[in-house]
Amino acid sequence: MKATLNPFAHLKQRWRFVAPDAGQRADLLLLMTLGILIFGSGLGLKDPWPADEPRFALVAKEMVETGEWLFPHRASQLYDHKPPIFMWAVAVVYAATGSIRLAHQLPSLLASLVTLALVYDLGRRLWHRRAGLGAGLALLLIAQFPLQAKTGQIDALATMWTTLGLYGLCRHLLKGPDWRAYALGCFAMGLGIITKGIGFLPLLMLLPWAVIRSLRWPRLPALRVDWRWLLGPIFLVGAIGLWLVPMLVQVETSDDPELAAYRDEILIGQTAERYTSLKGHQKPLWYYPGQVIPTLWLPLALFLPWLVPAWWRRIRRGDPRYLLLLCWIGLVVLFFTFSSGKRGVYILPAAPAFALAVGPLAAGLERLRGIQRTAFGLLALITSVVLLGAVGGWLGLEWAIKLETRQGIRPWGVLTALALVGLAAMVKCKTRTGVNGLAVLFFGLWLLYGWWVYPLINPQRVPADLMAHASEHIGPKAELGLLGWKEQLVLFADRPITHWGFVEDHLAEFEMPPLQHTAAAWLDAPSEDRWLLLSDRWLAPCFSSEAGLDLGERHRRRWFLIDHNALTGACGPGTEGWPVEPLPFYRTDWMATNSTAAGL
Repeated sequence: MKATLNPFAHLKQRWRFVAPDAGQRADLLLLMTLGILIFGSGLGLKDPWPADEPRFALVAKEMVETGEWLFPHRASQLYDHKPPIFMWAVAVVYAATGSIRLAHQLPSLLASLVTLALVYDLGRRLWHRRAGLGAGLALLLIAQFPLQAKTGQIDALATMWTTLGLYGLCRHLLKGPDWRAYALGCFAMGLGIITKGIGFLPLLMLLPWAVIRSLRWPRLPALRVDWRWLLGPIFLVGAIGLWLVPMLVQVETSDDPELAAYRDEILIGQTAERYTSLKGHQKPLWYYPGQVIPTLWLPLALFLPWLVPAWWRRIRRGDPRYLLLLCWIGLVVLFFTFSSGKRGVYILPAAPAFALAVGPLAAGLERLRGIQRTAFGLLALITSVVLLGAVGGWLGLEWAIKLETRQGIRPWGVLTALALVGLAAMVKCKTRTGVNGLAVLFFGLWLLYGWWVYPLINPQRVPADLMAHASEHIGPKAELGLLGWKEQLVLFADRPITHWGFVEDHLAEFEMPPLQHTAAAWLDAPSEDRWLLLSDRWLAPCFSSEAGLDLGERHRRRWFLIDHNALTGACGPGTEGWPVEPLPFYRTDWMATNSTAAGL
């Protein structure tokens, strides 16, 4: 026999690489096309929106413009709430494109496409190709997943790492032994930990796996005690060390107390302390199963009355795949349920596993008349509500006029378009294929949201006009200070700004007096051309709004621009409440003159 001349043949066999067949390529092409259309609709048409997007965009922009990548800064102040992985991703795109609009969204879009591909491939490996395609389509039908894929928040990237970790564990525990997949999954978990801190979540699957293994469940691969189990901790710690080791070395060699405080806060304050004593986002224990899953996981959550019995039947037959996935989802929800603070986005990492548990059943469930009628009912309900809203808006009903006045937008056109999509889906699909009609409605919703809603409401979600008005009023050479500020104000500033630290809203009442006094002392310099931008919450007792310029409302606050003439005399050196130690101030001198972050 003739020897092969392929130098990669051995490597191909060693890594058990199998090229996808035409069917798999077609499935992936379909999923990636749908993902790009849904996630990418409106890309570049919006600026970073509160609450989280402006923060990460500002940190990333500052990384590029200052060259300081290891220690994130927010308006020249160390940002110690999250490790820098996501900000690095945004900064790389910003450095390549010069556009914050593209940079703050693109990492989430790409991460979500990777998550979608991982779900397809894992479903295909655990069951079959049709199950993988069903899981991928199901993931696109969980409203929370496309929503986060279209944002500039950290959660889509964190979900990608947890999904890759789950991918590696499932291949090893359910189809293994597969030590390479196990090591890859653990490495991804480490990257997830230094992205948001939740990268360890896939390890929770080891708990139900250990239980059913001790019960000698059938269809579990024989995984013996082996030294290669140590690969997991080694790869996980190694991934964390990619950021942690340089950071710790820099802290130890700098003797800078601010860097030491950053180390302590990022490693302790934002992990265990945040989990047990988060001040904001207080919700009841039933928040996730009773509110988040039934709403943010629509329309897929609508089918739970049929899914639960189907899952139960397969678990009773001894199928460990459903048991491990569903137990892991339950453990993730339970983990965040007992946290001191709760947000709906926290359980996003469980959505891919939910889609995986649905994928193999999708074809059979689609044949059930009850599911099709229920889906058609939701389609009709959403279409009716949207249509009534559009008609009320065009007729100028009282509630519509109030909405226009309060929000400054006229959404009646986009509501009409969405209602037409819903009506067309109802006529075409009818009750026999209500699931398809519902999918069409949500597909149309995401396209309209990106291409129409983004440019419609973007001017109301960012302070571009507010900052432009302030700049025009004070002139190009004046100094600008910010008190009680939001990150988006700095993004749209056209000059270096002075501030005295960022204060979280729930801590403002404790930090307000010394900051007000210090800002008043800075402003009390008639020989300097200085102006202070602050919200109405920060006026009394130091400043008077009557001597300032009312810039209007943004971000639930009314903003004023004042100079030394607005000082009431109640604050400053020697007055009651003056801080014993001078408060530090920060200047964003890295900002280029007459430039804005919007410059797209």
